[in-house]
Amino acid sequence: MSESGNLGVVVVAVDGSEESMNALRWALENLKLRSPAPDSTDAGSFIILHVQSPPSIATGLNPGSIPFGGPSDLEVPAFAAAIEAHQKRITDSIFDHALGICSTFNVKTKVRTHVVVGDPKEKICETVQDLHADVLVMGSRAFGPIKRMFLGSVSNYCAHHSECPVTIIKGKGGVNKGN
Repeated sequence: MSESGNLGVVVVAVDGSEESMNALRWALENLKLRSPAPDSTDAGSFIILHVQSPPSIATGLNPGSIPFGGPSDLEVPAFAAAIEAHQKRITDSIFDHALGICSTFNVKTKVRTHVVVGDPKEKICETVQDLHADVLVMGSRAFGPIKRMFLGSVSNYCAHHSECPVTIIKGKGGVNKGN
């Protein structure tokens, strides 16, 4: 493969799983970014995307209503702040790991991080569209049919709804060429 390619924006979705980090490694090894034109700074970039769950979904908890007639929809600011701080620590840790992988490939200057909050399936597809991505790379956890039925498959959803090509990396760096 030549030293430069024609890809402007490569989005790699990461969630902290080893499968998503394998997808990042695969993208860095196999995809070549566009070099900037002599009169331009329009070089390609890898965008590491992480989707945080909304705080209410992230915990699956609610501090509960105030007993004996208190408001039931009262938000506890300290509770919400603690959840957000925890999610920030998780996201920072995921990005630290991902950027560590990028540094081993000497592409750190071509890498940006991006965080969105919401349902991963929908937010990944929206972000790919908003960033005008040339390709989306993501890992697959290869859930069995029962888990997939209840949890859904983010990679399957993105493969069918993304507006750009999607490469799904299964297992230890193998590309999903089937299903």
